[in-house]
Amino acid sequence: MKQFGILLILLGWMFGLSGNELAEKMDQRKTPMDSKIDLIMTLTNKKGKTRSSSLYSIRKNDGEKQIIWFLSRDDRGVAFLKIEHDDKDDEMHIWLPAFKKIRRISAKKRSDNFMGSDMSYEDMSTRQIDEYTFKIVGQEMYDSIFCYLLESIPKENIRTEYNHHVAWVDTSLFLPMKEQSYDKLGELLKKKKFTYSVINDYHVLTEIQVINIQKNHSTNLKFENIELNTGVGDKLFHERNLKRLPK
Repeated sequence: MKQFGILLILLGWMFGLSGNELAEKMDQRKTPMDSKIDLIMTLTNKKGKTRSSSLYSIRKNDGEKQIIWFLSRDDRGVAFLKIEHDDKDDEMHIWLPAFKKIRRISAKKRSDNFMGSDMSYEDMSTRQIDEYTFKIVGQEMYDSIFCYLLESIPKENIRTEYNHHVAWVDTSLFLPMKEQSYDKLGELLKKKKFTYSVINDYHVLTEIQVINIQKNHSTNLKFENIELNTGVGDKLFHERNLKRLPK
């Protein structure tokens, strides 16, 4: 059975799966309608000093809508709201209780770091297939998994901090296992690694590691107490709820 699976993978490669077809298969993966997750975000600077924060996240429609609350003492009450759109810029707002102000994250600020982490606001958004050109540039084993190397190049009209990305994509599950992102000069900027667990027949993220190569700084996100398909309503994703810490 394993040999037959390997044969199918090799045949798929030989008969020329295109980059766009691979991107579409990744986009069409079965995902839960919503999720509720406890997060531990650990930042490590170039001297090896670490700082951890506790967060709580609720997502819907594969991250199309998301709200995150910071729960640790230093950042307690800070909250982030994201609503993605197909026909206009994504909505992003952050509540800063110390200033009693909700700040809108404009398109020009998408390259800013999210709360001192190595993820930008752009990294927090889903990449739309029609905004990129995709190409399979190779194949490689990663962590004993046969992967396609998928290059993603943003189209000319797309506002982005990146020149391109290269992702290692599991050929059977169509999951990104790791990714390298390059700055506007084509220099390696970030390395990302993704870990998954199977929960209720879904492959769900349980850890993300992001390393900013140029700053020698890293961010680790661990996902805990994951709840899926709880019936989250659209009304939750509103600015007024940024100020309401979850109980």
